[in-house]
Amino acid sequence: MDHIDQAAVLSLKEVMEDDFPLLMTTFLQDAEKRLILLNQLIGSDDADAIRRAAHSFKGSCGNVGAQILASYCAHLEHKAANQDVGNIQEDVDRIREEFNLVKKIIVAL
Repeated sequence: MDHIDQAAVLSLKEVMEDDFPLLMTTFLQDAEKRLILLNQLIGSDDADAIRRAAHSFKGSCGNVGAQILASYCAHLEHKAANQDVGNIQEDVDRIREEFNLVKKIIVAL
């Protein structure tokens, strides 16, 4: 699976036209904020806050075709929904690593 679904990107370009670069910039800025929040939640017992943060990040990733990143967020969301938040550092690290790959691809668009 590609880090970015090219068909989704092409569709977004067609729909958004001149606003496509703004959409991608907004996604990247928003994703950075979401990663900061997830980092702040590491070690937290607030499973619901972790679940909500992962859920909303998953949605925005899916909207821009970042399917692997969305799946990593879904995994964290599922763990948090099951109150399994004792060790999410690895999950957040994996999300950040994938985001960095996605960011390079988006910047190159």
